[in-house]
Amino acid sequence: MGVAETYANYMPSKLKIGSKHPDPVVESTSLSSVEPVDVWYELIIPKTIISSGALSALQLEAITYACQQHEVILPSGMRGGFLIGDGAGVGKGRTIAGLIYENYLRGRKKSIWISVMNDLKYDSERDLNDIGADIAVHHLNKMKYCRINSAQNGNLKKGVLFCTYSALIAQTLHHNTEFENRLDQIVEWCGPNFDGIIVFDECHRAKNLCPSNSGKATKTGLKVLQLQECLPLARVVYASATGATEPRNMAYMIRLNMWGPGTPYPDFNVFLNVLQKRGVGAMEIVAMDMKLRGLYIARQLSFHGVIFKIVEVPLSKSFITVYNKATKLWTELLSRFHYAVNIMNADKSMKTYIWGQFWSAHQRFFRYMCISAKVSQAVLIAREAIKCGKCVVIGLQSTGEARTLSQLGKDDAELSDFVSTAHGVLLSLVENHFPTSGNQISNKVCDQDKYTTSKTSQNSNKRKKMKFSDSLRLKTSDEFSDSESDDDNAYSSWFSSTNSVSDSPGTKLAAIRKELLKKIEKLGKCLPPNALDELIDELGGPDNVAEMTGRKGRVVHNDGSFKYETRSVNDVPLEILNLREKQRFMDGEKDVAIISEAASSGISLHSDKRAINKRCRVHITLELPWSADRAIQQFGRTHRSNQSNAPEYVLLISELGGERRFASVVAKRLESLGALTQGDRRATEARDLSKYNIDNNYGRAAVELTLKSIIGQEKPLVDAPADYAGNFMKDALHALTEVGLISQSESNSNAYTLECDRKTFGKFLNRILGIRVELQNALFSYFTNTMEAITERAKKFGHYDLGILDVAAEDKFTKRIQVNKYQRKELNGTVTIELHKVSVERGMCWEDAFNLWSRYSGFKDGFYCSIHQKTRNKEIILAILEKSSRERHNSYGSEEDLYTVYRPNVGQQLKKETMKNILKRYKATEMDEAERLWISHYEASLFTCSHEYWNGICKRSILRQECDVGFRNKTYYILSGSVLSIWNSLESIISYSNGSRLQVVRVKTKDGEKIVGTLIPSSCVHKLHNHLQSTAISYTTKQF
Repeated sequence: MGVAETYANYMPSKLKIGSKHPDPVVESTSLSSVEPVDVWYELIIPKTIISSGALSALQLEAITYACQQHEVILPSGMRGGFLIGDGAGVGKGRTIAGLIYENYLRGRKKSIWISVMNDLKYDSERDLNDIGADIAVHHLNKMKYCRINSAQNGNLKKGVLFCTYSALIAQTLHHNTEFENRLDQIVEWCGPNFDGIIVFDECHRAKNLCPSNSGKATKTGLKVLQLQECLPLARVVYASATGATEPRNMAYMIRLNMWGPGTPYPDFNVFLNVLQKRGVGAMEIVAMDMKLRGLYIARQLSFHGVIFKIVEVPLSKSFITVYNKATKLWTELLSRFHYAVNIMNADKSMKTYIWGQFWSAHQRFFRYMCISAKVSQAVLIAREAIKCGKCVVIGLQSTGEARTLSQLGKDDAELSDFVSTAHGVLLSLVENHFPTSGNQISNKVCDQDKYTTSKTSQNSNKRKKMKFSDSLRLKTSDEFSDSESDDDNAYSSWFSSTNSVSDSPGTKLAAIRKELLKKIEKLGKCLPPNALDELIDELGGPDNVAEMTGRKGRVVHNDGSFKYETRSVNDVPLEILNLREKQRFMDGEKDVAIISEAASSGISLHSDKRAINKRCRVHITLELPWSADRAIQQFGRTHRSNQSNAPEYVLLISELGGERRFASVVAKRLESLGALTQGDRRATEARDLSKYNIDNNYGRAAVELTLKSIIGQEKPLVDAPADYAGNFMKDALHALTEVGLISQSESNSNAYTLECDRKTFGKFLNRILGIRVELQNALFSYFTNTMEAITERAKKFGHYDLGILDVAAEDKFTKRIQVNKYQRKELNGTVTIELHKVSVERGMCWEDAFNLWSRYSGFKDGFYCSIHQKTRNKEIILAILEKSSRERHNSYGSEEDLYTVYRPNVGQQLKKETMKNILKRYKATEMDEAERLWISHYEASLFTCSHEYWNGICKRSILRQECDVGFRNKTYYILSGSVLSIWNSLESIISYSNGSRLQVVRVKTKDGEKIVGTLIPSSCVHKLHNHLQSTAISYTTKQF
């Protein structure tokens, strides 16, 4: 078996109307192997629009399948929904516009379009106009809190109601209004029998309905769910290239009927547990099952012509000096915070809050440092691109505006340089969160989407400890640890004058705080400035840089002075300002565009054939987003349909070891995203990014082993980094203690402990950012070497998870023998399950083996025969050095390098072997001898099992039982179709107790048939067949 290719070219197979899409489109190979449902719905969109190409065949296909699914009433009584998972550039906007128009023509005159930003209303109007739909779009945000069809709101009785997710959760502060919130206002306008379209555009914004870490569901997720429940007959469409980055993020997609009445899963939690237990293999099955049932479609623009480049940025000596000084200050801060917490005798909730603030600020500070290290390189790349006739797009996630405004407040708007965001993080932490008796209480009203309020104890005067939860509104949603927010003052300052700390300790803590602030001020003079302001200044200032961010103002450098200026002129709204900036870039007036998350959804910055500026876009990602949602949105801004030139992506990653944390998070999220929304986990790997994917089982095991080997609990798998000047183990032990990953025993100063749990991996990669550069890089190198050793061990023993596997290298070697079809009755319709029996020619003839050896001859590649002949025939193998090992060495390499082994009867082996192990059993052989042995075994394996070939007898044959061990022709059983509907039964039949995992395979037979499904062990086939046949309403079998 081999790893399946990721993508296949895409064309609608069941719908034969519409023009070809303007650019090549692909679909993951696993999804492409699933045949879509038959088309029976007939569109009434005018033929003139279809023939004009305003809606391409791909978009018409999505519209048709969505309309078709909307005709289904689910067992719950709700109308079925549809998920459009198309990537950026396929044209979700026009597809949505087409859906609204189709329903409008059928008499459903009211539609709701919910999206992420106010300025996307103009995009929705453009999309409707582009397809010739004369339908008005009305902005809910501009309306009063009274009936939408009232005179105060323009007597609105039809059209598209455009609403943002922020507006959906909005509530009025006035008490004399007809409605208290927007949701009730929408529901009243629609009416109880509403059967029009509700589009959840960029629906990933509702993903935290079922958050991780026992967090509280966000208000957005709850309101999205509530709207669907209030309007059960509405035609719901979920639209997002990142519909669900993880299985738990599907909780709001109740109209897909994946759980609940009529399914094997009574509720979402049961469904979620099944998926999480089986990992990515299960997610692949879910995506295919949704397409099979007509619930889902996911295509994306081909990446043909797109260049991905990862550039590691070297650190200057001056930067390293400043960085190392910062790590020393953070070590002191940690010590002082520990002292303050202990002297205050803080309770558990107080400690949780303080350390949450501390480590959040720690992560944010070093992230700003990492970004600043790359500004100079980004400027050089941008200037070179412009010189070559290209234009530049730079992606950031945060702007640092809160730090700038805070600093301006202190300096009375007088500035001598750009404001340092890193400096602001330090100041904010100590000023607002260092525990002293003089801190003031901040009574900010917290966003109820993120916070919950604790009740005040009625007997507080009896407490010995200050009860922290009585004075703080704790954030309990799953976004608690999100350090992306620019405003860490969103948390209230929690400590007020109290008798819980005596005057003497309070005075001492105030003195410590004062001393820390002095040290912060001293370091602040060396810290780098705000990266966004510096980039704009270096690339020609606001006159040459189009800024599309969420901030209201910026610091500009002009005539040797620095001043703060607002971005807006004449009180122009921010969304309009960003649109104007975008147009200046698209018209070629500005060479550079800088986008933050505020501009990551909806804005098109690609080399549009209709735009004046058709130059190639060089998209520099200066700051990798922490989530795949944000990454996909930014990457999709410059790679879209109808483009003159494909973009070039430059991903800047500094050489700081710890910064790979952010690259690994994105790579891991993209991998999971590919599995769930593209049906193949490698579909959004973003090519070169995959090598940074350390956030997986092997990475987590490596972190645990790294820490345990450093404290002496386990034997290291690898040597300490040879290029580290010093005692690595001793220095690493000390440093990891200083960042709180390892604890020193109170009773024995030479004993260390650590607690390894599911959070250890994230903590490790976050915290090592606070270690001096040289040791940080050495520690990260030690960790990655450990991970490679663990990964290679998994490969060696055949346990490495390869995702979807191809059961044969070429179609010509595979043929169908039999297929059993089982029709099963489910509450929401009939589903089909197929059990395929396929035969694969997996042997390797001598000519192919010799040609392979000829291509790679060198190192110790070659033919080896068995040393000890305990059987009647000698064993022959071909060993070829693994590609990764070959790239590491220029000579013969090491005996520990892994080799891929090929055999005459079974071809390539998944299990890798070291040369050391190979030479224990085999020896190099002459070519004539190798040819004779190879041909002999290859020919015999057609009809002779391995037992008979080696020993001259087979016990199973004596008992007249079938034995195919070692046959060239291998029989596989593959279960395809609606596997998800029988998952529980399948698991009870197939035991995974021996460490086996669910394996998804793909096969294309010589007659062109594509099959993707779950591999079934031959020993389970009979039992599975009996179960399926006994529960089927009809059963057929076909021989080939």
